[in-house]
Amino acid sequence: MRVVTVLLLSALLLFGETFKLYLKDGGYHMTREYKRDGDRIRYFSTERGEWEEIPAELVDLDKTEAERKAKAEAEAQESHAMDEEAKAERELKKELATIPADPGAYFMRGKTADKLLLADYQVITNKKRMALKILSPVPLVPGKAVVVIKGDRSKFTVGDERPEFYFRRDKEQRVTIVKVTPTKKGTRIVESLSIAAVVNQPTEKRQEMPVFTQDMGGGLFKVWPEKPLDPGEYAIVQFGDSEDPSEIDLLVWDFAYVPVAH
Repeated sequence: MRVVTVLLLSALLLFGETFKLYLKDGGYHMTREYKRDGDRIRYFSTERGEWEEIPAELVDLDKTEAERKAKAEAEAQESHAMDEEAKAERELKKELATIPADPGAYFMRGKTADKLLLADYQVITNKKRMALKILSPVPLVPGKAVVVIKGDRSKFTVGDERPEFYFRRDKEQRVTIVKVTPTKKGTRIVESLSIAAVVNQPTEKRQEMPVFTQDMGGGLFKVWPEKPLDPGEYAIVQFGDSEDPSEIDLLVWDFAYVPVAH
């Protein structure tokens, strides 16, 4: 029994915390345990693997314990941070599990994923107003044009100045947030177009907001503005090059940022 006890004690000492037992002359001994016995300090030397003694008056116990306390606090903070990170990862996994598999834009309200509706838009030229379009790409004619969506305000509102949207793409295209401009005609301008007459290829101009984009895996992305938005009308836009240079390939999900009153 005594042999077993000695072996267990040796194992605890072997795998315990190693720290410095500081001496008043500036030196130190590496140890995992010490105790005061009258005017002596008994400590287990990890360098020699055995118990040793030293006069207590030679040991700087204040410095030894101060460093051990600081180390313990740092380890506790690190452990807490790791626990918080693990908790955040679990919460994120739960949140991602609520995002539907259908392509489109989503916004989390509490624990519910709200889907933004795909906006109908019109391409208005100086010659004619093209029919409402909800599917891309849209054919164009040479000249100037603007892309507008109906209504001067979006029915989908968010109260966060840096809203985070989840997005599932149906094809490999860019996704960003743009500022849309309300007009006096009850519409909102998403972008302006210049279509060259010779090559019949559009040049698109939109008021893009700087955004962060994070790949969440499984075809899911998170998009959010780098800086706080000003109150107003916005849209999430998916766009890319059309196979036909005389067409634009554009999908729009509109929303409004309305600050929450406190």
